[in-house]
Amino acid sequence: MKLSHSFALFAVGLIPVFQPGMIAQAHEYPVRTITLVVPWPAGGAQDALGRMLAQKLADRLGRVIIENRPGAGSVIGVAAGARAAPDGYTLVQLGAAFAINATVHKKLPYDPVEDFAPVALVAQVPFVLVVNPSLPVRSVAELIALAKTRPLSYASGGPGSPHHLCAELFKSITGIEMTHIPYKGSAPAVTDVVAGHVPIHFSDPVASLPLVREGKLRALGVTTGMRMPSAPDIPTIGETGVPEFEAASWIMIAAPINTPREIVAKLHEELRSIAQSADISQQIVSLGMIPVSSPPPEALRHFVSSEIARWARAVHQAGIAASE
Repeated sequence: MKLSHSFALFAVGLIPVFQPGMIAQAHEYPVRTITLVVPWPAGGAQDALGRMLAQKLADRLGRVIIENRPGAGSVIGVAAGARAAPDGYTLVQLGAAFAINATVHKKLPYDPVEDFAPVALVAQVPFVLVVNPSLPVRSVAELIALAKTRPLSYASGGPGSPHHLCAELFKSITGIEMTHIPYKGSAPAVTDVVAGHVPIHFSDPVASLPLVREGKLRALGVTTGMRMPSAPDIPTIGETGVPEFEAASWIMIAAPINTPREIVAKLHEELRSIAQSADISQQIVSLGMIPVSSPPPEALRHFVSSEIARWARAVHQAGIAASE
């Protein structure tokens, strides 16, 4: 599947740095268990995807285990990945929170650009703009028009969450005002939108699409530049009157910086092949995500920098940047 324009990445040259003994290890790799650090709790969509990838990678390379290290908006698990030996035996799963945290936090226990060697991008994670059916709107254009005539509020999974920042980016681009009602997670936010306590939410697809099909929520648009394979009838927000709007989370596998280039290249080819295989692509779609064909590792460093800049706009709009 082609990437949307925001995922059109351009390769930049990198000079790999090796530590003593790494070249010999690269030729033998892997000879022991690989650990994939997932910085989210077990049971969620990101964890489910990590486990799928780990199982397929184990089928090809040997034993691969998952280590869930949730906490601090993924900072704890990501920091563990940054501190690991750069030998290819510890990988870390990254998402949009990784880019968001670069602006939200004044100081992180890692450098998001300099401390990681991106390996493969495997999926985009769209959000769905949903409203309670009692709200008298059936399109993004109607929502914008309504917001200009009366106060509206939106629910999020918490300050600094992608749901929150999607809404703030939407406000910034459209010039409308909406009051933020934060919840401790997306699930209670969706519950209150269904109940009519808050009318609007940028929701995870897995949580919202069944409710849309049951008529308990109304979907106005998806945040990605392309429609979701799991819900092709829902237009993109760009199609429905806000062409410059595009925002999505994503799933990337990375290694500590200075991991030998040969190991990164091997892992990249394996993960790219896995993510594009028919069974995993379908499972990615079933999780409400969009499978992508990963650009090369060198280009992914540019992607990380561009995503930090993209989400920084929304973080500043929300007033939660570290300097504020």
